[in-house]
Amino acid sequence: MSIEMPASNDAYGLILHAIDTGIYKPGSRLVESELADRFGVSRTPIREALQRLETQSMLTRDGRSLIVASLDHNQMAELYTVRTALEGLAAELAAQHAAVEEVKVLYAMVEEDHAFLSDPSKLSQANRRFHRQIHLASHNQFLVQQLDLVYRSMALLATTSLAAEGRGEVALAEHLAIVQAIEARDGAAASKALRDHLSIAFQTRLRIDAGAISAE
Repeated sequence: MSIEMPASNDAYGLILHAIDTGIYKPGSRLVESELADRFGVSRTPIREALQRLETQSMLTRDGRSLIVASLDHNQMAELYTVRTALEGLAAELAAQHAAVEEVKVLYAMVEEDHAFLSDPSKLSQANRRFHRQIHLASHNQFLVQQLDLVYRSMALLATTSLAAEGRGEVALAEHLAIVQAIEARDGAAASKALRDHLSIAFQTRLRIDAGAISAE
């Protein structure tokens, strides 16, 4: 499984997808002509897409060049604060509103994602799919939209906490606990399980950035 590719003529979506999947990482320089060649799109929509991404703070200026933005320590902390609050609410609402079939899909994701434990990049994509499935199971379109914005900014983090040794297996156990709480229709427990999961992920990321632990 992979993150769904945007339409071939969607310059904005193609560039955003490339950032999201790590083709362009924080600090990468984006050149209009090179992007047009890579995606087979004319330079006008590429230019418009770059302007849009700059307005959304996904790109920043380095002299006359545009580079993929990065988040400093404070911005990362702020992002996790918002993410934790919103995702905790999503889990709580999922416990109330998720269909039986949606819960089964979540269980299947946890099981299938064990296949990616040796590949942090694929596991990170699978992790994103799992979390989005919880967002959708909340059955609240406004919450889903806000979480989409949060996850767009998550692409500006240079590393994934899942790259830390042993983190992937533990994260999947945490995912299972979240799903079990949703299945039990225990909104408070589901919210706590997800918020605790993100707290550990944030701590792991901070330790990676501090050099206390290594990322593969």
